[in-house]
Amino acid sequence: MGVGMQNTDLLSGSGNTRAKRGCPWHSKGDSNGIKEGGSSLLPSTDQGVAARGTWGRRLEFTLACIGYAVGLGNVWRFPYLCYRSGGGAFLIPYLTMLFLCGIPLLFMEFVIGQYTRLGPVHAMARICPLLKGVGIATVVISFLLCTYYNVIITWALYYFFHSFRLPLPWQSCNNTWNIPENCSSGFSKNSSYLHSASQQFFDLKVLQMTDGIEQMGSIRWELLGLLVLAWILVYLCIFKGVRSTGKVVYFTAIFPYVILIALLINNVQLPGAADGIRYFLMPQWNKLLDGQVWVNAAAQTFNSIGISFGSMISMASYNKFNNNILRDTLIVAITNSATSIFAGFVIFSAIGYMAYQHNLPVDNIATDGPGLVFVVYPEAFVTMPVAPMWAALFFFMLLCLGLDSQFAMVEVMVTSLMDGCGKLLLRFLKYKELVVLVVCFAAFLLGIPNITKGGIYVFQLMDHYTAVVSLMFLAFFEVVAVCWLYGVRNLTRDVTRMLGKPPNIFFKLCWWVFSPLLVTIILVSSIIQYTPARYGKFYTYPPWAESMGWFVSLCSIIWIPLGAIHTLYYSSGSLLQRLQVSILPVDQQPVLQKDSSTTLVVNASLQSSKEDLESVSLSKESSI
Repeated sequence: MGVGMQNTDLLSGSGNTRAKRGCPWHSKGDSNGIKEGGSSLLPSTDQGVAARGTWGRRLEFTLACIGYAVGLGNVWRFPYLCYRSGGGAFLIPYLTMLFLCGIPLLFMEFVIGQYTRLGPVHAMARICPLLKGVGIATVVISFLLCTYYNVIITWALYYFFHSFRLPLPWQSCNNTWNIPENCSSGFSKNSSYLHSASQQFFDLKVLQMTDGIEQMGSIRWELLGLLVLAWILVYLCIFKGVRSTGKVVYFTAIFPYVILIALLINNVQLPGAADGIRYFLMPQWNKLLDGQVWVNAAAQTFNSIGISFGSMISMASYNKFNNNILRDTLIVAITNSATSIFAGFVIFSAIGYMAYQHNLPVDNIATDGPGLVFVVYPEAFVTMPVAPMWAALFFFMLLCLGLDSQFAMVEVMVTSLMDGCGKLLLRFLKYKELVVLVVCFAAFLLGIPNITKGGIYVFQLMDHYTAVVSLMFLAFFEVVAVCWLYGVRNLTRDVTRMLGKPPNIFFKLCWWVFSPLLVTIILVSSIIQYTPARYGKFYTYPPWAESMGWFVSLCSIIWIPLGAIHTLYYSSGSLLQRLQVSILPVDQQPVLQKDSSTTLVVNASLQSSKEDLESVSLSKESSI
C-alpha cells in the first residue's frame, strides 16, 4: 500500500536537499545530517519544493482550514457535551482551553507546515529526528479515519435522496421494514421497549443491522453504490491538489452556515424551542468543580480543531513562506468555536420542539453522535411545515461538512507520498491525479466492511480505537517533540523569519507550559477512564473484536518507537551521543568530518546564522 512506500523512503533517507528560495530548510549542498556511520537523518524530498503547488489565494487556505475544523463533531458532539457538562457554565472551561491549548497548538502546526513546506512525515523528521515516527503516525491515523469517515457521508447521501418524499419514509410505522409491535410514531416514554419510526428506519432500513459484529452479513448494495459516489465526489474535488480544493471550499465551507442560519430561523418559531435553548444554556455552576468537565472541555477543543491529524501541517505547507498564519490561526479557531455554540442553538431548539410535541423532558431526547443527526433530528422534520425541504437542506449540510473534513484527511496521505517518493510514483503512474486516485481507491476498499449489515459495529470499533485511543498518544508525543525538544526558541525563530516579528509572550508560555501540561492531563485522564468500545447502551464487543481494535490503534502508534529506534541505530557515537544529536533539528546537527587521524565535530551554527541572514533578506524582498 502507499503508506509502506512512504515509510520506506523516510526510513532509508538520503543526504541531499534542494535549494529553495525563502525556506531555510532547503539550503544548497549537502544537509547537516550525520553522514558518518549510517544514512543521513534528513529524509529525501524527490519533489523539489520549487515545484510544490500553492494556494491560489490566502482566503482559500483559510476556508479550507475552517472547512476541515468545522465538521460533524460541531453538530453532534459539542451541543450535547455542553448540555451535560454544565450548560452555559461549560463555556468557561471550554473557552479557557481554547485559548490555552487550541489556539497555541494550531499556530504551532501552521508554523511547522509553512516553515518547512513539507507534509507531517518529513516535517517532523527534520525538526526532531528522534520522534520522526510521530509524522508517520499522523498520516496513518488520518488515512484510517478517512476509510470510515466517508461512510458518514454515505449515510448523509442516503438520507438526502430519501428526503424528496412526502411523507418522509421515517415518518410512520407502516413500512415493510418496520416492526409494528415495538414501533412508535415519535418518541415514547417507554424507550426500552418501543423504538421511534426514525430509529427503526436507521437500524432496519438504512443499516439492516445484525445483532453484533459476529454476524457481519452481506454487503448493503445501496450503501456500496453511495460509498462509490462519495469517493467520486472526494476525488473530483482534490485530484488537482490545492488548485481544485481551493475552489471547492468557497462553497462547501460557506454554504453550511447558510443552512444553519435558515434552520435556526425556522426552529425558533416552533413551540417549545425556547425551552430547548434554555436547557442548553442554563448554567450549572457546581459543574465547574468537577475536574472531568475541564478535561472534557480540553479534549473537545483539541479534537474539534483537528490537532495531531497532520491535516493542518499539510495544508499550511502549501502556503507562501511569509503568509500571516497568526491571523489565520485566530480566524480558524474562533470560527470553529463560534460554530459549535451556534450549532447548539440550532440543535436544542429542535430538541425542545420535539420534547413539546411528545410531552417528554429534554433529557429523554437529547443524545450525541450519529443518533442525533440520523435519528433524533430527522424526527423533528416530520411535523415541520415543508418537511422534505428542511430534511434535504439538513442532510446536504452534513454532506458539505463531511466532505471538507474528508478532503483534508486524504490530502495528508497524498502530500506525504509525494514528498517522500514522488519521483518513484510518477515514474509508474505518470500523473499526480493517478496517485490521488490510487489513494482514494485503497481507502474505498478498506471502507467496505463498514457498509455490510454488521458494518455499524465495525464503524464504532474503528472510531473508538482510532479517534479516541490513538489520538491522545500521538498528540502527547507531537507536543513533546515540537514544544520541548525542538523548543520554543526554534519556534520563535521560525515565526520571526516568516512574519518578521516573534510571537508574543502568551504563545511562548503556552508552548512551554500550558499546552503540554493540558495534553498530558488529557492523556492521563483518558488512560485512567478508559472503557472498552461498545455500541449503544447494551452491546459489548467480544474479546477478539477488542483485540482487533487495539491492533488498529497500534497501526499508528507503533511508528513512534520504530522511528526512534531507526534514528538511534543509524547514528554514530555512544548511546548518549546518539540521543543528544537525535533531538536536534536537522539544520542544527553537527557534521562529522573525517580527518587523517581523528574525527572532528564541526558545529553547524555558522551555516544556521547564514540562513538567518538569507531569510531576513528574502522576507524583505517579499514585503517589497
